Amino acid sequence: MSVARKQRDVLSVEWIKLELIRTAYSTRGGLFAAMDPRAVLGWYLMLALAPWFTHNLTTIGSLFFIGVLSVAFARVGPLVLGLFVIGLGFELIYLVLAATVFGGDFMTFVALTEVTAKIGVVSLASLAAFVSLDPEKLSDALLALRCPPTIAFAVSYGYRMMPILVEEFSTVMEGYRLRQLPPAKAGLLGWRHLAHWATLVVKAFYPIFLNTAKSVRTTVEALEARGFTFATIDKRGRRIRIAGLRYGWLDLAVVLATAGLISASFAAGAQWPIHRV
Repeated sequence: MSVARKQRDVLSVEWIKLELIRTAYSTRGGLFAAMDPRAVLGWYLMLALAPWFTHNLTTIGSLFFIGVLSVAFARVGPLVLGLFVIGLGFELIYLVLAATVFGGDFMTFVALTEVTAKIGVVSLASLAAFVSLDPEKLSDALLALRCPPTIAFAVSYGYRMMPILVEEFSTVMEGYRLRQLPPAKAGLLGWRHLAHWATLVVKAFYPIFLNTAKSVRTTVEALEARGFTFATIDKRGRRIRIAGLRYGWLDLAVVLATAGLISASFAAGAQWPIHRV
């Protein structure tokens, strides 16, 4: 009985909301969370660009394995990791069907898999990097890299709005569920319940965006009252924001180790080449 209750709690909307908050605010810790955010962005660019310089499947497979290790060290949550695995699984099924329907063979499937594997490497690097950066760290890193303050603020604010959107969605959906009865009969494969949920989701969009627009307006007024525009113009604000950023031995070790693994992947591809045809 307790096992069934635990499973329902895991699949609840509240659990999804908490997972999104943990992802957005980097509360799980991990290797990259302890690094300087500028080093994390540099590490991400290095791993994300590497697979696009080769067609060697051995190299791409090695880079994919590095991405898997990175996700493990970053302690990525089960929600985003599960979505990645589901998306990758559906993509592989689509490739098999496409190769079969259009008269291809196994080598056709291998050729189609190359781009999917490259995108998978980029996705794994993105999961490891951006799950480890909270909004403040990411915004400070962009400012330190001479990014326009408006863009840095927009990225940080977008991170902060995601939990608010989930909270608004949960509130509006619960309100609609309380006011409307579910279908009396499920229908074939439960299509009536699916149609009912789809209708509620569509109806919930307008209240969500309306409430979000009100929150945005309140936030903008509060920021302007505290001198946000002047702080973006005055260089002293930028110096104060990035004063706490420091490169350390951990940053250097992780970047050098990753560069060495990427070089080893290209060397392995040269020694055991597997190319698409």
